[in-house]
Amino acid sequence: MKNILIIGGSYFAGRVFVEELLKEKDYSIYVLNRGNIPIRREEVKEIVCDRHDLDEMRRLLPDIDWCVVVDFCAYAPEDISSTLSVLPADRIGQYIYISTCSVYSRTSELPMREEAPKLTGAQPELGPFADYGFNKRRAELELENLALEHGMPFTSIRPAFIYGKYNYAPRESYFFDLIVKGEPISIPKDNLALFSFVSVWDVARIILGCLENKESFNRAFNASAEELLSYRRLMDVFEMITGKELLIQEKTIEEIEKSQIPLPFPLDEHLIYSGTLIRSIVDFTYTPFVDGMGETYRYYRIGHGLS
Repeated sequence: MKNILIIGGSYFAGRVFVEELLKEKDYSIYVLNRGNIPIRREEVKEIVCDRHDLDEMRRLLPDIDWCVVVDFCAYAPEDISSTLSVLPADRIGQYIYISTCSVYSRTSELPMREEAPKLTGAQPELGPFADYGFNKRRAELELENLALEHGMPFTSIRPAFIYGKYNYAPRESYFFDLIVKGEPISIPKDNLALFSFVSVWDVARIILGCLENKESFNRAFNASAEELLSYRRLMDVFEMITGKELLIQEKTIEEIEKSQIPLPFPLDEHLIYSGTLIRSIVDFTYTPFVDGMGETYRYYRIGHGLS
């Protein structure tokens, strides 16, 4: 069997990917993470280790060839270079890096495609997340440089806003919490901002489609469904999937910011990405947003003991 190493495969997208990968019969699956959320599947060999502890990585990782390494939790170039100092590049058949659409800089040309301008510096306006997109971009470049230097195929996947099962980020769950409690939901008045989303199941399917796929080698792909969502459209979808009439309060952006209402998506900026390129090499159709969010709400209810 072929060996596949998943770094950070117990949270959210990584965990769903492992679940989908288990349906395949061709891989011996290793997952390296810090052990905070164990997978506990007999078919998965879990390696409990902090990726920043290189000596421990060398001690715990088996001395074998990896057909694919899938990296979900590299947030800076040093994460890539240090990992490849432990795992010889000539023993890796493909390195798949889960990046983000946040690597793109602002542009008036929408939707943003893979060749769109990238960040060249931090974004101070994002506060504590100022370095996130820029560091992910730097990690992409580090992987590209090291991969080309050592002749190791790589693939970078850039998801838009991910929603779905196991999501620990307070995005859809922020709204679900308010809906279940029967509390009002504030949204921007006359808001025109549009966003791109992708379900966590689609991200997993895209990664599966890239595994050992030579057409994906040395390339980057957006993972983004075609539908465009606004706050108003989100409310319509939530009413459809919950069967509840929501208590919606429209407020100006100034009122929202003054009240420090933690809405999870931008208030006045389009974040629209094209996810069509990946479909040229992976045969799949993005999950309709209503269907994917309906499934997400079902898991939310199960997780909160509501079903």
